[in-house]
Amino acid sequence: GDVVLAGVAYGRIKAMFDFTGRKVRKAPPSTPVSVMGLNDVPQAGEMFEVVESERDARNIVLERTQASKQSETAAKKTITLEQLFEQYKSGDVRELRLIIKADVQGSLEPIVNSLKELSKGEITVNILHAEIGNISENDVMLASASNAVIIGFNVQADVAARNMAEAEGVSIRLYDIIYRLTEDVEKALKGMLEPEEKEKVLGHAEVRAIFRISKVGNVAGCYVTDGEIRRNARIRVLRKGETIGEGAVSSLKHLTEDVREMKQGFECGIAIKGFDAFQVGDVLECFIIEKAQVSKDIF
Repeated sequence: GDVVLAGVAYGRIKAMFDFTGRKVRKAPPSTPVSVMGLNDVPQAGEMFEVVESERDARNIVLERTQASKQSETAAKKTITLEQLFEQYKSGDVRELRLIIKADVQGSLEPIVNSLKELSKGEITVNILHAEIGNISENDVMLASASNAVIIGFNVQADVAARNMAEAEGVSIRLYDIIYRLTEDVEKALKGMLEPEEKEKVLGHAEVRAIFRISKVGNVAGCYVTDGEIRRNARIRVLRKGETIGEGAVSSLKHLTEDVREMKQGFECGIAIKGFDAFQVGDVLECFIIEKAQVSKDIF
């Protein structure tokens, strides 16, 4: 008879059953029960609470739904370097918030110092967080919550971090030359940033065997674990999470046939231009570089 609320699901309990399927009228603490009467299936992990009436439950659900929509909208309002100057001109932005990740402390310090020196104009650089190591989900969460851009130097973003960044609208920019990093930030502050070259990961394959072929070198016998591998893409070789090599795909075969792409769940042979030091257990990450569209208003 109680009216219960769980997330955005609510209703008056019509029946309760214990773990044996027997009907019960009450459920004291630490008693698992199945219930009938909710208008929808709640998400796992939602807390049940008893409310006074179904009207109260509907009002709470409405508030939660509106708050969820506002949260989604806010998450998508993150700032990319390309958007910065346009927002500055409209008076919405007065600082560029950055999260800096670098491979070693010897790289991190000069990057932070160089970026701080750019904070002399009308738009300032605010470095919210700077540390060594690859870009993680925690970095993306911080960037999403604070409308920041993530800058990486000689590091990578793991798959989970990239997926979260795409879902949250967080901009990640990766560099291997310090002056290009600082130059891009300076251009963003001046509204002159060129279109961003964005890396898009297509899929991964695990090396399960190595074959020696004359005139070609070592070819990796692989199993595609997710996404797809394309012949016109590039491959990054990962060993225990560290990048040990990179190059264009020079050969992609299924059995004895040349193929243009290989999907998840299939086996294939992969040769990489300029790299053949494969080991069983290596992960091959297939990616392409795309140019993002930039608003002409920033120039």
